[in-house]
Amino acid sequence: MGRKPRIWFPDSFYHIVCRGNRRDALFKDTSDYKIFLHMLSEVNKKTPFELASYCLMSNHFHLQLRSQEQHISKVMSLLNKRYADYYNTKNNLSGHVFEKRYFDKAIDSNFGLLDVSRYIHLNPVKAGIVEKPESYRWSSYRYYLHTTHHKLIDFNHILKHFTGNELEKREKYQQFTEDKSTKIGV
Repeated sequence: MGRKPRIWFPDSFYHIVCRGNRRDALFKDTSDYKIFLHMLSEVNKKTPFELASYCLMSNHFHLQLRSQEQHISKVMSLLNKRYADYYNTKNNLSGHVFEKRYFDKAIDSNFGLLDVSRYIHLNPVKAGIVEKPESYRWSSYRYYLHTTHHKLIDFNHILKHFTGNELEKREKYQQFTEDKSTKIGV
């Protein structure tokens, strides 16, 4: 029996998760994380997408992205193929790097968009790696708090749901992320 075809909604953001084969580490050292982010940027040049948030954990990664020009599967195929080739070459391995097909779920509401971003950014905290999400180096969260421009992250998709000037929106997003009782737009 063949695989069920993936459904693509060009106007929707997706929560994408990809794990290492047998839950093995995808990122063994700092250079692996840096190479992956570089590859993500290079794939974006070839098959444009909008990235709202990301988090790279040792054995999996989360992306919150939307591709309006190409099917999400095209973006992920390019990214995972490039990274698998790099990983296998670097580690003198062959075969599968990723556990199975990546997980993807369309995000169908504004709250869903914010909730997935919060979930992604809190992943290192829930895993016990850091106490505060901005302390985790391989996540987009710290950029939300301290950067007004990033070559890959489009902050507006998340921050537009909060009121106030740019600084106030960032502070409200931080409250929303770190305190589940905080309401949107407050």
